[in-house]
Amino acid sequence: MDFFGLLTMIGGLALFLYGMKTMGDALSKMAGSRLEQVLERMTNHPVKAVLLGAGVTAVMQSSSAATVMVVGFVNSGIMKLSQAVGVIMGANIGTTVTSWILSLSGIESGNFFIKLLKPSSFSPILAFVGVILVMFIKSTKKNDVGTILLGFAVLMFGMETMSGAVKPLADVPEFTSLFTAFENPVLGMMVGAVLTAVIQSSSASVGILQAMCAAGSVTVAAALPVIMGQNIGTCVTALLSGVGANRNARRASLVHLYFNLIGTFVFMTIFYAMNHFVPFAFLSDTANGAVIAVIHSVFNIVSTIVLLPVSKLLVKLAYFTIPQSEDETLELSGKVLDERFLEKPAFAAAQCKNVVCDMAQLVLKAMSLCVFVQEKYDGNAVRIIMEIEQEVDVMEDELSSYLTKLSIKPLSERDSKTINQFSRCITDLERISDYTKGIAFAQKKLYEGKEKFSKEAAVEAGLIYAAALEIVECTVSGFIHGDKEMAFRVDPLADVISQVKKEIRKNHSRRLEKGECSVELGMTLTDMVTSMERIAKHCSNIAEEQMASETDQHALHQYARNVKERNERYKELFEEYTDKYSLEKT
Repeated sequence: MDFFGLLTMIGGLALFLYGMKTMGDALSKMAGSRLEQVLERMTNHPVKAVLLGAGVTAVMQSSSAATVMVVGFVNSGIMKLSQAVGVIMGANIGTTVTSWILSLSGIESGNFFIKLLKPSSFSPILAFVGVILVMFIKSTKKNDVGTILLGFAVLMFGMETMSGAVKPLADVPEFTSLFTAFENPVLGMMVGAVLTAVIQSSSASVGILQAMCAAGSVTVAAALPVIMGQNIGTCVTALLSGVGANRNARRASLVHLYFNLIGTFVFMTIFYAMNHFVPFAFLSDTANGAVIAVIHSVFNIVSTIVLLPVSKLLVKLAYFTIPQSEDETLELSGKVLDERFLEKPAFAAAQCKNVVCDMAQLVLKAMSLCVFVQEKYDGNAVRIIMEIEQEVDVMEDELSSYLTKLSIKPLSERDSKTINQFSRCITDLERISDYTKGIAFAQKKLYEGKEKFSKEAAVEAGLIYAAALEIVECTVSGFIHGDKEMAFRVDPLADVISQVKKEIRKNHSRRLEKGECSVELGMTLTDMVTSMERIAKHCSNIAEEQMASETDQHALHQYARNVKERNERYKELFEEYTDKYSLEKT
């Protein structure tokens, strides 16, 4: 191979790696949060975990990426270590799909229809269709499909380029002797492990080996230990991902390593022991893409079959390596907003929703406690409201920072709109928690000052408190469950709360003129009802985001006005809540 042949091979390798990454990223983007939902539904049934792990990895086109996601889930407490074992084993099986696809490039036949199965025959068509979808179609989903097709075509073109570049090496004695040296199991494993560790993808390194086979100088004896080493090298990515994570996440990355180490050791020991007594003639045969795919698949499937029944031993081995400390139960489980998820934005977007939902639940709890304190003062409840406000503040800061990082990642149109909505909703949730803190502080001052509202003012306050609690309940329920009917109730109730607030202030002015209420108590009551109105306004903002999810951000309030003016359902609900929270009934 001359200098220009070397350049051709390097260029083919670059296209191959780029095509694989492009296709995998586009597939993950299209799948969106569904991949995350699948992984979160892992049960304690190991076989199901293996199948789902294999399926997710086949979509992502990378066992390393899938395992990193699993480490992130364990770090966040979403997945148990025992569940992660099955997923990791499945990921090793799922990654073999790529080698089977790449093996199609070795098809040789004069039959027209069989030749069509060869990627070099149909990938140009896929590339042409992909270009049309990316350049001339405005639909984001179709753009993503086009990117997948282009990624596959580039990957296959890179594969063909590498194969063509190395074919002349068949006549180079140095190249032949190099692969003869790989027949040494230890050396072959080391080469495979190092290569995979460097490019951090077993699928890619197996593809490179398949391309090298095009020279016709790679025997099965040389290829087998390299493939074994590739399975070990792919563990490096997960091990690096475990750095800085909690103990359980580090154990998950070790389970991945131990699974491949033990599987390789057992497989190699049995295989070479049998070969010693009954020599396998096929070891001297020339390897091709299909043979590489078979070895890769058989090893991972056999390893899973052998080790799955004893998966608990892998967990125990991980615990032996990283012992459980006395204070581990107090260790932070790791943030659900794990930086690892940013590499797969669809997962990150789904995790953001989980955190926003938790934030909404906390706000609802704080509002419920405010109502409780209004009815009967409780110092412990006030303390909890204050703590919730601090926790929500922290969550809002972390979410804002995380969403900013996520917004610059490649996202599907749906996920992009979702994180923009989250960015606005978390501000409203944080403001609601601020108002609950202010209300609780006012109640504390009343209690410590031994002051009480008049009977009439207390009844009025109780009414608007109940209305405020209901609007927060409707908002949170609508947001968490995606219930637009519940979200639709928010706007009419918000308008009723505003109306009730005006009536309470008017009644307070009347009582003040008659000397039935002090100025200080009147100011406290006014501050409280104003806080209720503002809480309702922020609830309305969140509900409008949900109701007008397909509407441009700047058109949200116009959307709300149109609903009020034209929608009969709105008018019915407004009358219902006006009657329910009428001061005349108190």
